[in-house]
Amino acid sequence: MSTIAIECRGLTKRYGDVVAVDGLDLSVRTGECFGLLGPNGAGKTTTVEILEGISEPDSGGVVILGESWTNGAASLRERIGIQLQETQLAEKLTVLETITLFRSFYRRGLEPRDVMRIVRLEEKEKAWVRKLSGGQKQRLSLAAALVGDPEILFLDEPTTGLDPQARRQVWDVIAEVRSRGGTVLLTTHYMEEAERLCERVAIVDRGKVIALDTPAGLIAGLGAEHVLEIETDPAPDLARLQGLTGVRHARIDGGIVSLTVGEVHVAVPALLDELAAASIGLKRLTTHHATLEDVFVAMTGRHLRES
Repeated sequence: MSTIAIECRGLTKRYGDVVAVDGLDLSVRTGECFGLLGPNGAGKTTTVEILEGISEPDSGGVVILGESWTNGAASLRERIGIQLQETQLAEKLTVLETITLFRSFYRRGLEPRDVMRIVRLEEKEKAWVRKLSGGQKQRLSLAAALVGDPEILFLDEPTTGLDPQARRQVWDVIAEVRSRGGTVLLTTHYMEEAERLCERVAIVDRGKVIALDTPAGLIAGLGAEHVLEIETDPAPDLARLQGLTGVRHARIDGGIVSLTVGEVHVAVPALLDELAAASIGLKRLTTHHATLEDVFVAMTGRHLRES
């Protein structure tokens, strides 16, 4: 079996004057959970739709499971599962009827009731789709993507809008897919989700991959383990904060100063001494471990959740 499940090179897609995907290169290994991260408009969904065979690129090549969409579309559709950002299901079908309908699209696959167990909808077998909660509908759309027993599962923001409990239930489903040897490619805004689920992540901005590594590797690339956030009155001199002992990087956004630091116990005293010497009042100070959000902000000056 090939060690590469998904590969694209030089992928480009334009919509009029807008370049949605700009020469993007990507490889996803067989059996891994791979995340595409980036703000709305970064090109994540367009990229995934091209990989899924839903959209055609303007240029560049795509190879999925050793085949191209040009020559192997019929075969590939039997081997992948897709959950879109929004899935409209027939509201007057039951859960079991819906999964059975999707199972009929494949020559081989899983038993509908087995899939219900995977997504934890056994008790809703006879419930109409329109009676389901938002989280239950999301898990049903996952069931529709899983029932063909796909080798690759594409998930486009699978937990957006879900409450924390429903989100973790979807995470459990993804873990079940991984335990069966499946490959998962997902897009997400949620940093906790990416750090928990993904072996590797690519940060996408303006249609390009600007960083690719394990979550821990990307965070380590900041050169700091912690982030201090402060609010002051008046605003401090950013250049002086940048020069403080233990501070690796300083930036200000919306009146909040963020300092990436290696050791909190070294940086905080130096910071407090600087503020006192400059007669600057400290209104708030918080600290957190560096995250993928901090990686993206450091690289682009923008937040992952920005539209």
